[in-house]
Amino acid sequence: MILSNPATPQKKRLGFFSRLLDDTPAGERYRLVTEQIIHAEALGFDSVWVAQHHFHENEGGLPSPLVFLAHVAQRTQRIRLGTGVVTLSMENAIRVAEDAAVLDLLSGGRLEVGLGTGGTAESFAAFGVDGSERGAVFGRNLQRLRAAWRGDVLPGGVRVYPQAPQLLQRLWQATFSVEGAQRAGVAGEGLMLSRTQPRPDQAPGLSLPEIQNPIIDAYLAALPPGGAPRILGSRTLFVTDHREDALHWAEIGLRRLAQRHAQAVAGPFPRVDPQAPLEQLIAAYDVHLGTPDDVIASLRADTALARTTDLVFQVHSIDPPHQAILRSLELTASAVAPALGWAGPAATASAAIEPALQAA
Repeated sequence: MILSNPATPQKKRLGFFSRLLDDTPAGERYRLVTEQIIHAEALGFDSVWVAQHHFHENEGGLPSPLVFLAHVAQRTQRIRLGTGVVTLSMENAIRVAEDAAVLDLLSGGRLEVGLGTGGTAESFAAFGVDGSERGAVFGRNLQRLRAAWRGDVLPGGVRVYPQAPQLLQRLWQATFSVEGAQRAGVAGEGLMLSRTQPRPDQAPGLSLPEIQNPIIDAYLAALPPGGAPRILGSRTLFVTDHREDALHWAEIGLRRLAQRHAQAVAGPFPRVDPQAPLEQLIAAYDVHLGTPDDVIASLRADTALARTTDLVFQVHSIDPPHQAILRSLELTASAVAPALGWAGPAATASAAIEPALQAA
């Protein structure tokens, strides 16, 4: 049974999630994604989210999300700045607490902190962490992070400066599991749902909403009485003026991704024959693409996304070129998101786009 979510605000928030995967050197990637974020802010997007990935430029392209978001903070005025996620099990929790506190001050209180346990086995090894212990390490580090932001006395008799108790209200936990959702709910923190996730071995045909609705149920049931839910639903979304253009870029991006996954030893991703029909790849990676009408119909069928407070869209794993991403953002803000319950400042957004891009 799906639980109701009466505390969800009628006005959904709209986010842009970038993996910094433009086909350019690292410095140019960072410049292009900064431009994409400025464009998203001009279009009225409420938030931007960036992922942390160590070592693997084809996975995320950004090992230092807080550093990058500090740069973005100086180029934007309003859009909220989120980590999706910081892999806390590989981090020194006190240093994360300090860096986040400084960034929140520099950005005028715009930071949202998403945390997760993920990462490849070799990434954990490079940081001296046993990957099999990632959950336990994450739990310990999360307790240290909360204590630091609360202003608790730490070992050595010190407290973190600058103090940042406000960030305790802006924590999000990413999870694939009911158990993880319960932990986030009990803590009164936000729940982050992935754009795709592994299917259970015993039920490989489950849809993404069929997997994620029980996770949402567990989160809502665990929230403290009166607690307002924060549920972020991330989805792969690529919107174009012509469906043929979306299929062209999906053909390139999804086959490339399937090939990488076929060569990997293990990982939390689908295993699809890289030569499978394109529609099979689109379904396997939970991709929504095409014209605004195409993706509105596709997303409206997603019962888990309908229950979220935050709609957060990314073009990965299609990874089209920069100009196509900018156009996808425009079509998302002008047509797709309003059809899903977002009420952004559409009337003023178009007038702001050109000055914002000229300043980029």
